Amino acid sequence: MTENADLIKLYSGRILALAADIPHLGRLEHPQARVKRRSPLCGSMVSVELDMEAGRVSRFGQEVKACALGQAAAAVLGAAVIGRSRAELEAARDQLQAMLKSGGPVPSAPFDGYEVLEPAREYRNRHASILLAIEAAAEAAAEAEATNPA
Repeated sequence: MTENADLIKLYSGRILALAADIPHLGRLEHPQARVKRRSPLCGSMVSVELDMEAGRVSRFGQEVKACALGQAAAAVLGAAVIGRSRAELEAARDQLQAMLKSGGPVPSAPFDGYEVLEPAREYRNRHASILLAIEAAAEAAAEAEATNPA
């Protein structure tokens, strides 16, 4: 298979559909935490804002300037993030990283939607963009907990 054919397979209809419909786009007014992450390799950027109540994400907003893979990853996060704890976000981050970098299994529910990104394992230069949103969300949850203890 040629490189172009591989890339066409990578950018499946499901990935493109996710990229076109990212939940929780936009900024929050007065969030407890705001984290911006950028991939120096490709220039993708994600900004995440959130609030935590009783140890769980209660409000979430994100701005995503990334390739279709990064956008799809942000869409999976956006669909699952409300009601999640910092520990759940950190576990999802670690599981997604293991799935991409070391052939680990798909992240546990409710983050099992990351399964759509399994074909990206072969494209290490895309991993940073895929990880941006979940890394930013986990960092923002930790920041919100640290500055607004329950």
